[in-house]
Amino acid sequence: MTPVMNNTKWGEIRIGMHALEGQSPRFRVRNLQSGYVSAWDREWFYHFFEHHEEDEWVEVEVTSPSQREAVLGVLRSVHVPGVETKNGFKIFSYVAEGTEVDYL
Repeated sequence: MTPVMNNTKWGEIRIGMHALEGQSPRFRVRNLQSGYVSAWDREWFYHFFEHHEEDEWVEVEVTSPSQREAVLGVLRSVHVPGVETKNGFKIFSYVAEGTEVDYL
């Protein structure tokens, strides 16, 4: 697996999502080594502050069109590797070697 994110970008996401206040979405992460997917969490300031070296991806859930727009605005401002999904967004921390990845 090849890393495609860094701590600076994770920090910018954290700050941007926390700043959304009432429109702050839920997130969950998948561990690269174990495959464990965490429970959904909404606390961006303290819980998302951890290092992300072991996260394969972070999934962000949105529940309304206005929240989707707000979250996409944050992700685009940081320019992260990821995809838009039916329920929100998936941000990649690692991808398989040779895999092409789009940026939001």
